[in-house]
Amino acid sequence: MSLEENKAIIRRLTEAENKRNLAIIDELIAPDYFSRALQTRSREEYKQLMTMLFNVFPDWHETIEDIIAEGDKVWYRIKITGTHTGEWRGYLPLIGKKVRLAPTGKKFTIMEVSIKRIVNGKIVESWAVEDSLDFYKQLGVIEYKELPEDVS
Repeated sequence: MSLEENKAIIRRLTEAENKRNLAIIDELIAPDYFSRALQTRSREEYKQLMTMLFNVFPDWHETIEDIIAEGDKVWYRIKITGTHTGEWRGYLPLIGKKVRLAPTGKKFTIMEVSIKRIVNGKIVESWAVEDSLDFYKQLGVIEYKELPEDVS
């Protein structure tokens, strides 16, 4: 597949998720897909995760800000927005524990950098980094303060 075709796959996946069209995932993601960031080990687990995200954050929306393709990989930076209206079960990296968070009604905006590996027109593997600290701060789970200017 060409670099442009690989980028088109990522754009289609993002559009499908924004429209809650999980059926298209079968076309774009390999059955044995592995997400190193989310630890999902199949296309079905990925669909279950996305369904959960849409239930917790019903206005979940992804916007591709940058996209680069090289070889069989596509790097892209996305802005994710949403409103927390359902119970969230997630991982709080600062304390190394899972948390359960009742709906806060708060809106969030986070940035994520994702890398997807594409083989024969299907996404087979991914990596991602997002600002989880800022996500939990926006939901009111944690609070952090700026250091005084005289601290080195």
